[in-house]
Amino acid sequence: MADHIKIRPATGTWVVRAGGAVLGESNRALELTEGDYPPVIYFPRDDISMVFLDPSEATTTCPYKGQARYYDIVAKSGTIKDAAWSYEDPKPEVAEIDGYLAFYTTKVTVEEV
Repeated sequence: MADHIKIRPATGTWVVRAGGAVLGESNRALELTEGDYPPVIYFPRDDISMVFLDPSEATTTCPYKGQARYYDIVAKSGTIKDAAWSYEDPKPEVAEIDGYLAFYTTKVTVEEV
């Protein structure tokens, strides 16, 4: 793994909310820290209501994690574009995040409860 990326179990229970709905809650989340960036909470897909998420056309590539696929959140209040992402085939050094989703905290609420 790149020395500047650390992955560990997130302590406690985490919830993600958008458009007035709880999208998921997990006590199996992971916390990924990368360099000087704020920590990112990754939720297991099994703990997220995937019915609210639609794959978008957007992708990005990280030299350390691989290609990210993005998801729109479909809420009563409207669609939140590219609000979540996952590395569906992550590089071996970060294999722990395979099957996990992360969310932009500028677009949804991610918090420990």
